[in-house]
Amino acid sequence: MKIKRVILLGATGSIGTSTLDVLSSFPEKFRIVGLSAHTNSDKLLQIARNHPGAKTALTGILAEQREGIDFYGSNAAVQLIESLDADIVVNGIMGSAGLAPSAAAIEAGMHLALANKETIVMAGEILLPEARKKGVNVLPVDSEHAAVFQLLKSRPHSEISGIILTASGGAFRNTPLEKLAGVSVQEALNHPTWSMGVKITIDSASMANKGLEVIEAERFFDMETDKVSVLIHPQSYVHSLVRTCDGILYAQVSAPDMKNPIINALSYPETLVSDFAPLDLEGKNLEFYKPDYRRYPMLKLAFEASRKSAAYPTAYNAANEIAVEAFIRERIRYLQIAEVVEAVLQHDWSDAPRDLQNVFEVDLRVRAVTEQLLDAQGV
Repeated sequence: MKIKRVILLGATGSIGTSTLDVLSSFPEKFRIVGLSAHTNSDKLLQIARNHPGAKTALTGILAEQREGIDFYGSNAAVQLIESLDADIVVNGIMGSAGLAPSAAAIEAGMHLALANKETIVMAGEILLPEARKKGVNVLPVDSEHAAVFQLLKSRPHSEISGIILTASGGAFRNTPLEKLAGVSVQEALNHPTWSMGVKITIDSASMANKGLEVIEAERFFDMETDKVSVLIHPQSYVHSLVRTCDGILYAQVSAPDMKNPIINALSYPETLVSDFAPLDLEGKNLEFYKPDYRRYPMLKLAFEASRKSAAYPTAYNAANEIAVEAFIRERIRYLQIAEVVEAVLQHDWSDAPRDLQNVFEVDLRVRAVTEQLLDAQGV
């Protein structure tokens, strides 16, 4: 395998940190040529010093003008991609902000290792055909979709009757239902398995994150919504399962370590010898149970948005981003996140986006509707 030139977006976040660990283990296989961060310029420059010649972008600051930063502002990651000749882009940007860089990578003919699920949720029906047309591989980095991708590699679509995504259950999987109304932001950030950013950890507590993954799986793997299901699996060893038409289940089992799906995406179509947290199943117990929609109404809303399709997935994502930020700022209570999103989804989002510009327009309209709803509630 020739040395792959890598652009790493979101280099200072949890995905970025894991990716840097992976790349440092294979210096003969990969070379970083571009790095982005949101606002943490100090850490970005520290990382860049270990990768001489790599260009840098800071997406959350307009004009700090620090020596060593090449691009600034909301379009900086796109500019970074357009300025470089790379083989693969690792997109670890959080939220809808990751969509434009994903589109730029595909447009530039670069393969895409995708940890930004919003790309597929908001615009999968637009970008995936474009990627196929350009011969670009879009490779999932979320552990669940990476697992499904591995399980489906040698099987025709006609043999698959269902996909099961597993979920840890988040911070409140054992919290009595009557206590959820009063939980704090800090309690929501107490994830039992993974160490992640603030927003995604809260999404894990509400299972909005899993809801986004349901929509992503339906679009990424061309499955009907009702053929995608979710099971709570507290141990987080089984990352996903597929059921074949003969009723048999096949599972991908590994330690809960993001370095595994990252190296699989980076090395595709090859498989590299690695030893990232190997799992010994001896003495392990594996549990699975259905999620309770009373505990996880955001998961129920995601299935509804996925079935309706059109712009409803974009509305689900944008309304959730605004509501979670309101919860973080203590404008609303935890259970009001789902109430706000449900109210937004009652609006008409039945016009399917025609192109990326239309996706961005819908996203802005949803955010405006959500803010108006919050203002009307006096929060």
